[in-house]
Amino acid sequence: MNKKKLSLIFFWTVVTIHLSGHLFDLEVHSVSKPLIIISLLIYFLVSVSERSKLFYMTIIALFMSWLGDVFLMFDVQDSLFFIFGLASFLIAHVTYVFSYRVAKNQTADNPLLSSQKLRHGSTLVLAGLALVYVLEPGLGDMKLPVIVYASVIVIMAITALLRYGYTSIQSFALVFGGAIMFMISDSLLAVNKFLNVFSYSGFWIMLTYCLAQFLIVKCIINNINTKKMK
Repeated sequence: MNKKKLSLIFFWTVVTIHLSGHLFDLEVHSVSKPLIIISLLIYFLVSVSERSKLFYMTIIALFMSWLGDVFLMFDVQDSLFFIFGLASFLIAHVTYVFSYRVAKNQTADNPLLSSQKLRHGSTLVLAGLALVYVLEPGLGDMKLPVIVYASVIVIMAITALLRYGYTSIQSFALVFGGAIMFMISDSLLAVNKFLNVFSYSGFWIMLTYCLAQFLIVKCIINNINTKKMK
């Protein structure tokens, strides 16, 4: 079995252990949560050999995501850790925005029409506005940071949407699917923290988060390797 398959098995094993911890109340999170991005980073490193601009941008995004995961592990002890976690993921999302722009062709083949861009983009914006509106009564001093964060993640999703026609359908589906999973994950986290704690919140937050990161990284791997073969 090659390194790529072994690293992929390692990643999904870590994810499974972590999600099982949420489902069955197992004390594994202190080890499994930091390992999620580390295992995904290992999968990324063994899957590509070209050290391009996109490669380094992905490393930065994953590192900042890892920092965010670690900071959020301690947010119950001190609210500052939540701010640090939010800032880390903010940088990760901004980096992903730029990476989406790099991971596409210069010319489009059957791109979205202006009306389609407006319709689908507006849906994403409205989803972000609706979330902030629902959360607003419980945000307190976190109102501005949450609005900024919500704005960036909506921009990230719109950037993924606008790749349609500028890349293959598979590449578009991976990145856009990852962006939507990120929006869902962060929305669930925000609802659970600022509005109402719901059952198995950790499981659903982390399931969508892990899918988001994997789909995006998988697309970037394909993009780097495809360009190398040309």
